Order: sequence, then structure tokens, then C-alpha cells
Amino acid sequence: MAVTLPSMVEQPNAERTFKAPVPRLLHKNFFLSSCRFVMTSERKHHEERPEDSDSNLKNVPMLTPEQERKLWRKIDLRLMPILSLMYLFSFLDRGNIGNAKLDGLVTQLDLTGNRYNIALTMFFIPYCLFECPANLVLKVFRPSRRMASSNQFHMGDIYDAHELSEDIPQLVGVRACLGFAEAGLVPALLCGIRDTCCNIESACLLAPATMAGAFSGLLAFAIGHMNGIAALEGWSWIFLLEGLATIVVAIIARFVLVDFPNTATFLTPEERAFVVWKKKYDNSSVGEEEGFAARHVLAAFRDWQVWLQILIAISIIGPLYGITLFLPTIIQSFGHDTPISQLLTVPPYVAATITLIIFAYYSDKLKMRFPFILAGLIMCLIGLSINISTAPNGVKYFGTFFIVIGSYAATPGAISWLGNNLSGQYKRGVGMALQIGIGNFSGAISAVIYRSQDSPRFILRARSGAHRINAHRDAAERLVMERGEKVQYSDEELRELGDRAPDFRYTL
Repeated sequence: MAVTLPSMVEQPNAERTFKAPVPRLLHKNFFLSSCRFVMTSERKHHEERPEDSDSNLKNVPMLTPEQERKLWRKIDLRLMPILSLMYLFSFLDRGNIGNAKLDGLVTQLDLTGNRYNIALTMFFIPYCLFECPANLVLKVFRPSRRMASSNQFHMGDIYDAHELSEDIPQLVGVRACLGFAEAGLVPALLCGIRDTCCNIESACLLAPATMAGAFSGLLAFAIGHMNGIAALEGWSWIFLLEGLATIVVAIIARFVLVDFPNTATFLTPEERAFVVWKKKYDNSSVGEEEGFAARHVLAAFRDWQVWLQILIAISIIGPLYGITLFLPTIIQSFGHDTPISQLLTVPPYVAATITLIIFAYYSDKLKMRFPFILAGLIMCLIGLSINISTAPNGVKYFGTFFIVIGSYAATPGAISWLGNNLSGQYKRGVGMALQIGIGNFSGAISAVIYRSQDSPRFILRARSGAHRINAHRDAAERLVMERGEKVQYSDEELRELGDRAPDFRYTL
């Protein structure tokens, strides 16, 4: 039902006043392309506003707080379900390879040694490299349809191609293509978050991503019973069915999503005018620049807080992807069979979703980000410490709750914190793309840390070159002593050899 809006045309000389912002949900943000700073004081009245000189914005209607709430609710109800569903399938598709590993993927494709880890790593390379360019072209390629639904459609095709993989080169190629497709999807869906970057609004979009872990385990448990049907193993059915579901969601998105306020046909002309005004002048007396300039990109690269936030993102995303990709494997190492391992992945994600929403609510209420990010990182530290210990398996499973909860609950705060402190849609877009893109490289690191030879504690015992040299010289010295051979070097020759002398040992 359309909202009746009183027009300002009837009161050309009426003084317009800024109203205190009304709480609103995520998809207001999908329309707005400018991030607004957190305001701690009321705006001052202006007798003349710059938009009055804009012929396209002179007839903007004035809304009461109740009318504005109805408008944003109308937008939310149109966009929230489909955006949440798209983000859920995005995380479901990228993380379900961990469930497929337990259902025959490793044995059928002979993923011995580090081959499985290599396949995981190849997803992150194109995904991270194309994150920033994807953000910059959103204004050109219709973010809602070209960069969101189209890319998710291709992502579904690629995901179905997993099922056709017959060896490691094909699997690696498919994972790389999937990373490329998803690089365009996530920035489009995060348009709304970076508009106001409120933590509760970030949580509205990221909560489905967390729930994807729970759905992943449930679906893998059910689909695993299809093993042998049509001569396909369980892992093939996981990729096939979830890829088809992703394509269906993408087709629906093409008819539901809109690009910009002035193209939103489900809004009345007055409603579209109000949203356009909000976009341009809601939090600034001068508005934001709409034209792209290279200085916006340089400003993002030169801003110290962007690089500091990248380090924070790395500290969060590393544990997040590590636990997402390897939680089924970790639980199976506790001695459970495959179906039980799949089911036991569900409770940690349910707990993480609840905690994420609670963190986001109180973070916005207190207008603070850092304490909640720190709390999430501390929980990750506790969970990882438990799992590298020699504690009983039941205690270690409890530790996985801390890792999942901490990594996922801290993510909305990290995203919204940077968005709160960057002004200008292009600088903000580049800055957040750098944060997400470079931060996601820690996912590539996580992909190679959990090696099969390190199970069940998964402690990476990295041997440095100096360690290997010392071991080689010790072995050579023992061999000489066993044979009773004499020293082949004089004291002078040993001094000349320095650290290359056979009796020299590096300090580790």
C-alpha cells in the first residue's frame, strides 16, 4: 500500500528542518549509496539548503517519523528476504566443500597430501584480487542484477561443475572460477551495509551467512543418504543440488531486486523522490560527490585506518574460514562417523547466529564497535587453545563453539566500524573493498594450515630451512663418528667456512 506523502510544493516558503534519524532496517541501505557518520548531536536548522537549488529535488515531500518508518519497512519487506537468501547461498556454496570432503570427495579424486588444501586456496586468489574492481564497477553495471543475480547465476553453474570434476586439476579450476564469480556478488550485497554501516544492519545480512553453516551440515546429512543414486557419490549430489538451488535463487532475484531509488517501480514517485533526497542530503548540508575521480581511490589507499582495519579483518577472517572449511573434519577426528559429524556441525552455527545478533544490537545501542570485536577475538583464542590441547574430545567439541561464535560474531562490527569512519561513496567503496579483499587472503592461509598429517590437534609444525640444515649436519656428524673417520677440515679451514662449517649450528 502506498504511503500518503504531503508535498512541499504546497508550502514553498516553509522552513525545512532536519529530523532525528529514525531506526530502520537493512534495505533502506540498499538504496542509499552514501555512508553517513554517526551523529552525536542534533543537526542545526538551515533556512536555505543546497538541494533547494537542485531543480530535481525541489519537490521533495516531507514525511512524519511514522510515515518514514512505513516507507523503510516497505523497502525492507521487498528486499530483505531475497538478499538474505542470496547471501546464505553464497556462504553455503563456498563452505560446503568441507562437508563434501567427508562424503567421498577425497577418496574419489585422490586428494592425498596437500591437494585438498591447494584446491581450497585457489578459491581465494581470484576472489580477493577482483574484490576491489568489482566495487568500482557497481555504479556502471547495475549492482542488483548484473553484479548480484547474474553473478550468482554463474556461481550456481560453476558450483554444479564441481560435480563433474574428475581429478585435482579440474577441481582446482572450478574453485578458481567460483572465487571469480563470488568476487562480484559480495560487494553488491554489501552495498546496503556500507551505506550506513550500522552494526545491527550488517548483522541482518551476515546472520544468514552464519546460518549457512548450520544448513550446510543438515543438508549434507540428508544428501549423504543419496550416495549411489545415478552412480553418483554423496559429494557429487551435494554440489549438484545446492548449485541448482543457487540458480533458482538467482532467477528469482532478477525479478525482485531493483538498482537505484529512481528505478524502484514498487515505490510511488513521491516515495522515490524522498529516498533520492535521503541519499544525497540526509546527513550532510552539501551532499556527497557523485562523480568518480582518481583522488577518491588514492584517498582510500593513503588512509591509515584502512590498513589498520585490514589487520583486524585478517585476525577475524582467518579463524572464520579455518573453522568453516574444516569443522566437519575436526569433528570427525574426534572419532565420529560421517553422518554424526555432519549433524554435530549444526549447533555451533546456531549459537553463533544468536550471539551475532546480540552483539550487533548492543554494539549499536552503545555506539561502540571495538569491545565486541575484542570479545569475539578472545573467544576465538579460547576455542583454539582448547583444540590444540590434550583435552578430551567432548571438551574440544565445546571449544569449537568458541571459535565459530567468536569469528562470526565479530565480523559485522569489523565491517561497520570502517564504514562509519570513511566519508564519500567512492573512498568508502574502495576502502571497504581493500579491507574485505586483503582480509580474505587470510582465508588462503587458513586453507593450508589444517593439514591431514597434523590431525587430530592440527598443530602446524613448520620446519624452517635453518632447522633442516642443523638436522642434516647432525646426521652427517653421527655418520662420521660411526665410521670412525677423521676430521676432514683443519682449524683454519673451519674458520674460513664460518657458518657453512659442518660443526656450526643455527640458533632457532
